[in-house]
Amino acid sequence: MAEKNYDDSIDDSTVETFDVNYSCLRCGTIVSNTELSRLPEIKCICGFRVFTKVRPPVVKTVKAI
Repeated sequence: MAEKNYDDSIDDSTVETFDVNYSCLRCGTIVSNTELSRLPEIKCICGFRVFTKVRPPVVKTVKAI
């Protein structure tokens, strides 16, 4: 009986990656997560190291039960 390798059945094109945006707390420059990962250290162009996560403009509404 042949065993199936489950690693071969996963298609890489179906995996969704979301780009998270961060903004500098001092100057407000918006930087994506991929741009921050390319840099040797996490630092803004102004030299500040504190970032906040930018929230999406969509507001979720939930019905009360």
